[in-house]
Amino acid sequence: MDTNATKQAAKDFSNVTYDEAMRRARALQPFLREQAPKSEALRTLTPEVMQALHENGLFRYFQPKVRGGMELPFVAYFDIPEALGRGDAAAAWVVANLAAHHRSLAWCDPKVQEEIWGENPDAGIASGIAYHQGRAVAVEGGLEVSGEWNFSSGTDHAQWEQLAFIVREGDKPVDYVFCMIPSSQYEVVDDWHTLGMRATSSKTVRCKDVFVPAHRVVSMNYAKPGHSWPGLAVHPNPMYRIPISALGGNGLGGCLIGNARGALETTIDWVKSRSTNYTGAKMRDFQTVQLRIANAAAKIDAGALLIRNDCVDAQRIYEGGGTLDMETRLRYKRNSAMGIRLAAEAVDSLQEMAGGMGIYDKSPLQRMFRDMRAGAGHFSFSVDAQLPPWGLVALGGEFSSPTL
Repeated sequence: MDTNATKQAAKDFSNVTYDEAMRRARALQPFLREQAPKSEALRTLTPEVMQALHENGLFRYFQPKVRGGMELPFVAYFDIPEALGRGDAAAAWVVANLAAHHRSLAWCDPKVQEEIWGENPDAGIASGIAYHQGRAVAVEGGLEVSGEWNFSSGTDHAQWEQLAFIVREGDKPVDYVFCMIPSSQYEVVDDWHTLGMRATSSKTVRCKDVFVPAHRVVSMNYAKPGHSWPGLAVHPNPMYRIPISALGGNGLGGCLIGNARGALETTIDWVKSRSTNYTGAKMRDFQTVQLRIANAAAKIDAGALLIRNDCVDAQRIYEGGGTLDMETRLRYKRNSAMGIRLAAEAVDSLQEMAGGMGIYDKSPLQRMFRDMRAGAGHFSFSVDAQLPPWGLVALGGEFSSPTL
């Protein structure tokens, strides 16, 4: 488990503005780029990267100000990971996950907020968010839970897990919940050996017959009449009311858009300095190269606009006292998947153009290509899964989900 969080626990970032947070994220890009191969080799972020992220407060951009966090506008959900992703997609992915869970902790009973943030405001909270992978039954004072979740990003840097469960009475689902569980009560399985995103330490976690007191449980059953979160009574910022179920891919999408921008910048620098090995011609003078660069840039910009604009839209709606209807929630999920489809196509094209120079392990573009493809495999970016529900509703059909 990472120890840097404890060392930095006394820092207060409540006076850090959006503009300052973005400046800090951009300033880290060269350092993250330099550290990325080392993190990949370790299959976890280097201690130096973790120290820099903690010192700059970039895990805490959604943490409430009363706890020393930045409590930035919701658009930071995309913007901070996008800025970091230009340096290293894996570092951005870990930040996007752990920072998002500071926001979800704000939904919980203030008692568990005090348990976690009172001891360490920098505490890392990883997650397993697939409800069907966890089973819970009601017992006196809380829940008894068991389950196994893969893809729990940032486990090496977490002291807690936010794990998802279906609460059942017999075989009947009666609730869908997140539970906050300390590291002493779950096991981490070191199975993260992958094509890309190797430094995210997105390992499997499991627990068996663990008692979770009621104050560490929060219902995510949005479809239940009168659903609310207890933490909103002490954290009234409208940003905390935005449901993560509709926009869960947007923060991770920021990481991949940033990665795609990094791949484009790397390719442009490479083309500017390079002649072909066989003819001595300058690559920048080939119209096919010009077309490929421009096409990739347009796709990345289009993907970024799709994903970022939905964060801005949700922020506007909730600041105005509104909520999201089902069509809007499904449209956000559609746009996130399509935005990453466009960005992945752009990076594929750049890697193809790199030819033989792009196959070496020393090539940063090769790592960015692998990270793009690994990250784009996330369920949030599956066009097969995320586009048809919106199409169904647009055509007059009905779609329902207890957790959307």
